[in-house]
Amino acid sequence: MEPLLYFKSLADATRLRLVHLLSRYELSVNEIADIMKMGQSRISRHLKILSDCGILTYRRDGLWVFYSAATEGEGHEVVSALRFLFSREPVYSADEERAHGILARRMAETRSFFNDIAHEWDLIKKSMLGDINLTDVIMSRIAPCRVATDLGCGTGDLLAPLTAKAEKVIGVDNSPAMLETARRRFNGSASTIDLRLGELEHLPLRDLEADCAIINMVLHHLSSPESGIREAHRVIKKGDTLLIIDFERHSDEALRNRYGDRWLGFDRDSIFMWLSKSGFVLNDYERHAIPNGLAIGVYTSIKE
Repeated sequence: MEPLLYFKSLADATRLRLVHLLSRYELSVNEIADIMKMGQSRISRHLKILSDCGILTYRRDGLWVFYSAATEGEGHEVVSALRFLFSREPVYSADEERAHGILARRMAETRSFFNDIAHEWDLIKKSMLGDINLTDVIMSRIAPCRVATDLGCGTGDLLAPLTAKAEKVIGVDNSPAMLETARRRFNGSASTIDLRLGELEHLPLRDLEADCAIINMVLHHLSSPESGIREAHRVIKKGDTLLIIDFERHSDEALRNRYGDRWLGFDRDSIFMWLSKSGFVLNDYERHAIPNGLAIGVYTSIKE
């Protein structure tokens, strides 16, 4: 592309703010408009200009569209060349501060939702998954180990079975109500189970603390699934297993409206790419059909 086209697309204060903001976060049009305090039509016009020249990319997820800065190609090189300029103006730091607020609110809404439904979550999962015995599917892929961790453990239904494979089991969830339900489930009888409050993007585990990690039907709630996978890489040892189970890509907006899903499932290529970029090698993939025309993918990977 001719250099002049890049310079023309960047010759606007609003578009520079967008490049800065979207080089740090993936955001929907509504979120961007909220952060920048502008109308959606105005924001959309600027997003189109930047997308047409390859500086921004976007993904459609059901009825929503999410934008971010290009991560490869000439557009990425242009964004990288501009980064040093963004630390010089207060307007950029103000945008980033508001974006932090948006993300914090998003996480709080998800946490509140799961707090509210903790008492009925096991029944909800059963209705979504149907007759598939997901515990058996998971356990067949886990080798005996010293420490296993269930990242996004919910009410803890997987933790007790994991004690048959691991000397110690760590359950992590960001919902206090979910963890309290898990505590009541075990009632202090399982001394090998350690429950911890935390986010999957910032795990309350030390580097290399675990031998195996499981992310079971959780990635679709995260703003950045890749961040969750990178954190899993940090906490498990080289040569050990990360198991991911999640929806295959679908178009059922009811799940987003009813359960606060951030993503309407994932295509296999996206999971493969995030695993590879985070330092995992995919060892096995399996697809399982579930009710309502949906399917889940089971990804078994090894940390390099």
